[in-house]
Amino acid sequence: MCRGLESLPITCLERAKELRALFGSLLQRSDHTGQHKKSDKLRLHEVNEPLKWKESFDNLMSSQNGLCLFRAFLVSEYSEENIAFYLACEDYRTSKPSKLATKAKKIYEEFIDSDAPREVNIDHATKELTKENMKRPKQSCFDQAQDRIYTLMEKDCYPRFLRSSVYLELTRKTKTG
Repeated sequence: MCRGLESLPITCLERAKELRALFGSLLQRSDHTGQHKKSDKLRLHEVNEPLKWKESFDNLMSSQNGLCLFRAFLVSEYSEENIAFYLACEDYRTSKPSKLATKAKKIYEEFIDSDAPREVNIDHATKELTKENMKRPKQSCFDQAQDRIYTLMEKDCYPRFLRSSVYLELTRKTKTG
C-alpha cells in the first residue's frame, strides 16, 4: 500500500500545496478593466484549468497541475500506488528495448507480484497475463494491467477527487474570481 506523503516527490508535494494559492492569487490579480495583455490570457487559461479537469479524466491526467494535485489526493486516500503504477507504465512504454527487461522486472515486483510492497488491485486473469508477458517483455506487456488501473481511477478515485474539499474550493474560487 501507500507509504504516505513521503513517497511523493518533494516537487510534486510542494506543487500540490501551492496550487490553491497559485489559482487563488491568479484570480485576485485578474484585471477586470477590459484590457487584456498576452500575460492576462495566459493567466486566464491557468485560472480556468481546474474547471477543465471536471470535463474528463483525460483532461485531468493530461494537465501537469491536475496530475500533481490528483496524486497528492491519492496519497491522502491511501491509493497512490495506482497513479504510481500508471506513470511507471507510461515511462516503461517509452524505454529503450535494452532496458525493458530490467524495468519490467522492477515494475512487476513493485506493483503486480503477490508480495509487492505497492500491489495494485487487478483481477486474477490480468495478473496472470502480465506474468506471462514478463517472459518476453515488450513495450506492451503492462497494457492490460495499466488499462484496468486507469479505469479503476477513472470510475472510483476521480469522482472522489471531484468531490474533495481541495478541488471544490479551487473551482469555487475559479468561478467567483
